[in-house]
Amino acid sequence: MRELSLNVMDVAQNSVRAQAKVVTITVAESDREDRLTIEIADDGCGMTEEQVQQVIDPFFTTRTTRKVGLGVPLFKLSAEQTGGSFDIRSKQGVGTTTTASYVKSHVDMTPLGDINDTVKLLIQCNPQIDFVYTRSTDQGSFTLDTRELKEVLGDVSLDTPDVLEWIKDYLEENTQNIVGGAST
Repeated sequence: MRELSLNVMDVAQNSVRAQAKVVTITVAESDREDRLTIEIADDGCGMTEEQVQQVIDPFFTTRTTRKVGLGVPLFKLSAEQTGGSFDIRSKQGVGTTTTASYVKSHVDMTPLGDINDTVKLLIQCNPQIDFVYTRSTDQGSFTLDTRELKEVLGDVSLDTPDVLEWIKDYLEENTQNIVGGAST
């Protein structure tokens, strides 16, 4: 994939299909440590060890619309080709955590892309699911937790235009504060 944010979208959509109620997305970036780590965790149905091994195989998919599943294998490849690492931990009935760690300065480092738009789109398309998004850099961090938003908003759905505009602005403003002007 051309942007890591698209890998995040793919893995988060797997969490949605796994009937997760809460999906946690963490993007930790450090110039000092030359690292970018992306973690997507959910409380979905989880997988057996055998299923975890199948998920990283590009020729395995549970979908019936195509015969290969490239999302997770490409995410794994993108991390490992930078000298980073990739890990999936899962337990049936508990959930799954996928972690990709990158060496930022490596020539094969894929751009993060528009992670803010990815998070907003996940919330927009899945307002019934709670998302906890945390972004951190050497300059600081912030968290957007839709459970807190739902508590404040009451009966107002997260997919209403005004709420989505607020989410977009919140993500952009806070990203600028910790990235130094760039929103991705």
